[in-house]
Amino acid sequence: MTATLVLEPAARLSPFERLEVLCDPGSVQVMRSRVTSTRLGDRAIDGDGVVGATGMVAGRPIACYAQDGSYLGGSLGERHADTIVRVLQTAERARIPVVGFVESGGARMQEGTAALGGYGRIFRHTVGLTGVVPQISIVSGSSAGGGAYSPALTDLILMTEDAAMFLTGPGVVREALGEEIDAAALGGPRVHDRNGVCHLVERDVPAAAARVRELLGYLPSAAGEAPPLVDAVEPDLDDPGRVVPSEPRRSYDVRDALVGIIDAGSMLELHPRWGRNIVTAFARLDGRPVAIVANQPHHLGGVLDAVGSEKAALFVNFCNSFGLPLIAVVDTPGFMPGSKQEQAGVIRHGASLVRAFAAARVPKVTVVLRKSYGGAYITMNSRDLGADLVLAWPEAELGIMSARAAVGIVNRRDLQSAPDPEAERERLAAAYADEHLRADAAAAAGFIDEIVEPADTRKRLVWALRALARLRS
Repeated sequence: MTATLVLEPAARLSPFERLEVLCDPGSVQVMRSRVTSTRLGDRAIDGDGVVGATGMVAGRPIACYAQDGSYLGGSLGERHADTIVRVLQTAERARIPVVGFVESGGARMQEGTAALGGYGRIFRHTVGLTGVVPQISIVSGSSAGGGAYSPALTDLILMTEDAAMFLTGPGVVREALGEEIDAAALGGPRVHDRNGVCHLVERDVPAAAARVRELLGYLPSAAGEAPPLVDAVEPDLDDPGRVVPSEPRRSYDVRDALVGIIDAGSMLELHPRWGRNIVTAFARLDGRPVAIVANQPHHLGGVLDAVGSEKAALFVNFCNSFGLPLIAVVDTPGFMPGSKQEQAGVIRHGASLVRAFAAARVPKVTVVLRKSYGGAYITMNSRDLGADLVLAWPEAELGIMSARAAVGIVNRRDLQSAPDPEAERERLAAAYADEHLRADAAAAAGFIDEIVEPADTRKRLVWALRALARLRS
């Protein structure tokens, strides 16, 4: 079923109403209004298609703006750009997050290069705020050209189900390529939540605004500040080991295991439909916001690949910018082999994840659940890559590859000459695992810091993050 791009007039919120839905009641303070269709009380506001304001979310100040898609298609002219730039400058001076409701047909044709220059200024200020304050975009309508680039430069993008974003719209595609395609198929949420452009899709503007309020609850107002703390909540599951099969090749959903570690109801996953072999999520541990990067055995067996590595690297870099402790939850057989992965640049993307973990200066803790093999062992925040603490469950295996695969290479001639090759492989694999893969062997060699029972994982992580927070304060 194709999603429509036009809200029914009765359901459509004005720009000011969208800001009111986002912010605490009565807290919106308009700093600059450039719309023709909004009223503030009994006063009509004339202008150029956007409202800029400050407001409060859960008692914390933010800067925000909302474009008016009903005014010249939300197209951006010079005065429209001035308003958004002023919002960004306010966020920079006050060191507060920025939230924008984006609905724009791109640069205004009637203003030519002045409109393009306006986008250039917005892009420059947006990039200048990267890693300084959180920047979140809600794409709430059809956005093209600069109206797509502008949110793409921010940290987090949400789309409503009736939204679309693309560099060139269906009409241009038809003229240039002769391709017949509608806006939803070209750049709707079903496209962008699978290609990594948007982080979350919500039903409508009120749902997206509620999600942004939730997201801001995990983040500090600016880099170098502490994120908000809440009361700790016991997890929904007392032992994460209950949902993890002992057989290393059996799949399971790692999110079910996380339920036994994090505060109940605290997980907020980003990019759930992109790079599904990696889970990236905000959560809370003992009331403290944390960032989780977890292999997902439920999809592709939890292997790392080009897309999963890119997804994880972007998340690690963002969380490091805003001081969120990183927890790597590891259960992976290694990197995906094959020509398709090499052509997709798995070397480059894998290196990006290595670089992200190695460069991160926030507390970094790793928990190995079942297995951690090969290059993925290093990449997933290993001890030698800079992890502050590496924990492993008692039956976990760590090494270059699985025991059966290893003896197939190391003992190839012995297996060929054995009377019963399969029995000999099992015997040699058991001996190899005991010597090279067992968690206690890795602990004795200093590659992991501690072997913990699954039921004690949460308690150990809470202690570690408290200690690491004190060391860095």
